[in-house]
Amino acid sequence: MKSSLSSLIVMIIICVAALAGYGVWYSAIAAKSATVAALQDGIDTKTETINRIAATRATLADIASDEAVVQNYFVPELGVVTFIDALEARGKELKASISVLSVSTSGTSARPTLTLTLSVEGTFDAVMRTLGSIEYAPYSLSLTTLSVMQDDGGTWRADVKLVVGSVPAVRSATTTQATSPTALISSPYAYF
Repeated sequence: MKSSLSSLIVMIIICVAALAGYGVWYSAIAAKSATVAALQDGIDTKTETINRIAATRATLADIASDEAVVQNYFVPELGVVTFIDALEARGKELKASISVLSVSTSGTSARPTLTLTLSVEGTFDAVMRTLGSIEYAPYSLSLTTLSVMQDDGGTWRADVKLVVGSVPAVRSATTTQATSPTALISSPYAYF
């Protein structure tokens, strides 16, 4: 009987030792699993952050190109002479004479504008086509005053006051392109 009792005690001791070993290993593996899960969560978070950064960069690149397109609708303060030359060239192309009487800055610092006073002379058709091509030019502009009259010699004259959207001479990190006189519109007759 002694041998079966001692065998039973030995077996119980072995089972307890095995269960204790299993418990120790289980807790060690559970701790490592928790560590691995925390690392995986950190990796997932960083991956999501990287994906958001990449999406933001792509969006900013799109916005930068859109900004460049929008900036072309405004006359930079340093591009006023080019803009005036383009207006005069447009008038000559449409057989009208454009004289710039005055140029001044106006608006606010957030929304600067240029105010131009023009005189357009020629035939009635040439004056009206020139005014139409100026009004529908791809710029942020509006005609604030317009008067059309005929001289004694049969020549028509339009006195116009324009307000053109502008951008300050000093810009942030974006680049803008100077507008050439031919870039105003492809054809002055496109709108008639």
